[in-house]
This record gives sequence, structure tokens and C-alpha cells, in this order.
Amino acid sequence: MAVHKLLVDDFEDANYSLLAIHCDIEDYRLAYYLNQSLATRLVRTKEDLDFTNSTASFSVFEWNNKPLQTAWHLIKNNCLVQNDAPILTGLFAESKEDHGWTVHSLLSEHASVDYFLKINNGGRIINEKEILNTIQNISKISTAYSVDVLQLKSKDHLIFN
Repeated sequence: MAVHKLLVDDFEDANYSLLAIHCDIEDYRLAYYLNQSLATRLVRTKEDLDFTNSTASFSVFEWNNKPLQTAWHLIKNNCLVQNDAPILTGLFAESKEDHGWTVHSLLSEHASVDYFLKINNGGRIINEKEILNTIQNISKISTAYSVDVLQLKSKDHLIFN
């Protein structure tokens, strides 16, 4: 008798678009500009996205568009975390309480990206090109582009409710 194995990847669906955004503004300001330009209603969630094996947490803004059955999430990709142990550099470093900082990325293969806009389209077709053009017309944004979700190594970081 033949044995057929089902992998977790067999049930994984990529019913969402992922847009990378490069800009140097705060997360709440970006959400404000996106709300103005795209007519969305992104609101900060009560809890940040964090993982049990990491000290990093990533801010999340969300909007559930019930009539269109879509969910939008604006996620900060990088988090600056202070190290616990002091850095010992130089001759008199023991007397100095200087702690270093480490940058953690939600999607490490795209560490240069500042924010991700995840649009869960619920199986419907969205005009991703039009959304990208609108985002790129915001003066505070350097660039924005689409990310191929199927090529991501750490796509499980984007699965949350």
C-alpha cells in the first residue's frame, strides 16, 4: 500500500498581497498618510507583534473592510532592542554602563524594508498596481514595491490574527 504524506505547505494559502515600503517616518505618520491616500482606516492594534523566542516586538496597524472582506495590516519590519550585557570596549570599559543596540527584522531576508503592507484579499482580486502607484505618490515614501510571498523564507511571521 502506498503512503501519501501531506505537508503543511499543501494547505498554505497565499491569499494576500505583500507590499514593501521604504520611508523614514514614524509608523503612526505612515498610517495617517496611507489612510488619507488609500481611503483606509488603519488603526494601531492594542498589542504589538512579538514572538516568544525574541525580545523584539513590531508595531501593527490594521483595518478590516467588512463589505469587501479584506484585511489590511501595516507592520513595522525593524525593531531596535537594547542588549542586556554591557559592551566592553577600550581600556576603561568596565566602569562604563554602555549597552549596545541590536536591530531585529521581522522578515530577515528583507531587512532594508521599513514597513510591510499586507492586504488579505479573501480570494478576491485587488488592483495591486494602483495601490502601489498611490503609495509611491506620497511624498514621504522613498519607494514601494510588491514582494513575492511564495519566495519568502520566513512567511510564517506574517500569519497572525
